[in-house]
Amino acid sequence: MFSQVDMTTNHTYCASRREALLAAIPNNSVVVVSAAPEVIRSRDTDFPFRQDSDFYYLTHFPEPEALLLLQKDELGQCSQQLFCRDKDELAEVWHGRRFGHAQASQLFGIVATSFSGLDEALLQALNQKTYLYVAQGLYQALDEKLFAVLANLRAQPKKGYVAPTHLVDLRPVIAELRLFKDEFEVKLMQSAGLISAKAHQRAMLRCTSLQFEYQLEAEIRHEFAMQGARHCAYNTIVGAGENGCILHYTDNDAALKNGDLVLIDAGCELQGYAADITRTFPINGKFTAEQAAIYQLVLDAQLAACAQVKPGNTSKDTLDAAVAVLTLGLLELGILQGDFESLVAELACKKYFIHGLGHWLGLDVHDVGAYKIAGKERPFAPGMVLTIEPGLYIPKGSACDEKWWGIAVRIEDDLLVIKDGHLNLTDTAPKTISAIEALMAQGEKIAN
Repeated sequence: MFSQVDMTTNHTYCASRREALLAAIPNNSVVVVSAAPEVIRSRDTDFPFRQDSDFYYLTHFPEPEALLLLQKDELGQCSQQLFCRDKDELAEVWHGRRFGHAQASQLFGIVATSFSGLDEALLQALNQKTYLYVAQGLYQALDEKLFAVLANLRAQPKKGYVAPTHLVDLRPVIAELRLFKDEFEVKLMQSAGLISAKAHQRAMLRCTSLQFEYQLEAEIRHEFAMQGARHCAYNTIVGAGENGCILHYTDNDAALKNGDLVLIDAGCELQGYAADITRTFPINGKFTAEQAAIYQLVLDAQLAACAQVKPGNTSKDTLDAAVAVLTLGLLELGILQGDFESLVAELACKKYFIHGLGHWLGLDVHDVGAYKIAGKERPFAPGMVLTIEPGLYIPKGSACDEKWWGIAVRIEDDLLVIKDGHLNLTDTAPKTISAIEALMAQGEKIAN
């Protein structure tokens, strides 16, 4: 079981992130970052609350109806303020405890005040500022509040009111900061990776005794929760047989059939941070010759791509490595025909490898951060975390021998770029053929 991370240490890192954000914007600016709203599921029930990622990154404050206000004056002097709900005895009896502004100030390392005073505070903060940084269009309630304040400032110049002349999208600025994980984030993501890997191991151990995809999903979610990660980072994919050819398959209600593969794409969310692992394994614990051939090919491509994850290289280097391996392998298996170099140039393998090779990972499973700078591939640098996830999907009716039909394989790991290469955060989830079959054999003994 993984314990909750120390709050005091965490808020020291949040303070550093806020300072980095203030350093990245010009003088005479104001930054407004809103908490996420609660979302109704149906009638009087809500979805579990999930904090806005940018707001959480800067505060780790877990409640709705909150707002972060950062100011930088003409001389570069900065101030920080958190607005949150008041303590309310009756509301807390019905809906749970609130921090209140006094406790929030003490626990979260930032001056907090009542949300009820927000309108006047925004009026004073925006007056005479040149730049307003906000994620416009993200939350309608915030847009309406800010536009009302701006209209008030513009309408009353005799009071000395002057509205900001530049409205700037805050998201790219925070995205650049979030792309590089600090020590605290790395520790959380390592823990999320270990928990998620244990869940995949559990699925392999239990698979031969189960009947339906949703039972495998239940094993995954059970392991997450028992290890302290109560939420999935995304909807779990459990695709048995040809269902694995559906990239974002989440019905998870089909039968597990002896002789088929099952593709599981699942990762937990731990204190806001995501893991993202895909493993593919035989439902009965033994790969057929055809399944093993495709599986080994995807694994070889993944290992080749992972080897290219190091400072100075780019996503193109990882993709080129994967494409070369996949193309040669498909050619040798007779699934592709033609000249190797021509097939590589044509990206012929993309007929069966139909998605990208990976993505940034962090507070969001498809995390923020630019992939290109000035139109050129962005070099990897220490602190970045990304996934590497090649796959091959051969649905029925494909233009190849029928013996390959219905095989779907994807293998995905989470890699942290470090100064001399990378660190695989999820490699404790078995992925060699021998390791998978050995683990599943243990599961059969337990079941019997």
